[in-house]
Amino acid sequence: MEWLGVVEGVLVVLALAVLPLVLFALRRRWLARRGSMFECALRLSTRGTRAGTPGAGWALGVARYSGDRLEWFRVFSLAFRPRLEITRRGTTVLETRAPDDAEVSALYGNQRVVVLTDADGQQIELAMEGGSVTGFLSWLEAAPPETCYPV
Repeated sequence: MEWLGVVEGVLVVLALAVLPLVLFALRRRWLARRGSMFECALRLSTRGTRAGTPGAGWALGVARYSGDRLEWFRVFSLAFRPRLEITRRGTTVLETRAPDDAEVSALYGNQRVVVLTDADGQQIELAMEGGSVTGFLSWLEAAPPETCYPV
């Protein structure tokens, strides 16, 4: 009967190890069903990164459009709510650029960096594929007439 307790213990540990993976897969599926997603890394600002560490501060994620908002989710998270929402109104693109040498290793391949300020004046850097950059800029420019989008 001693072995029965060991088997139960192993099954409990196995269930606890598998449960986060199942939740992660369910979250990813739920996010994909609620709108098309694209790979999008995020860096809020370089001020919060470790001083002297080039390329630091990037978080891998996915983004999707939801009306007048861009919702950004961390890739490795169990949260069903977006970590960041960027509204179309008041968002200004400062520049688009290629990642520098230090950033290349932290980002997905062939991504471009879009530097912008949101409605609150916070500087945000997004890294996404070229087609996604085109879609993002088009989405910003397609704002309703009463909004002002400086290019």
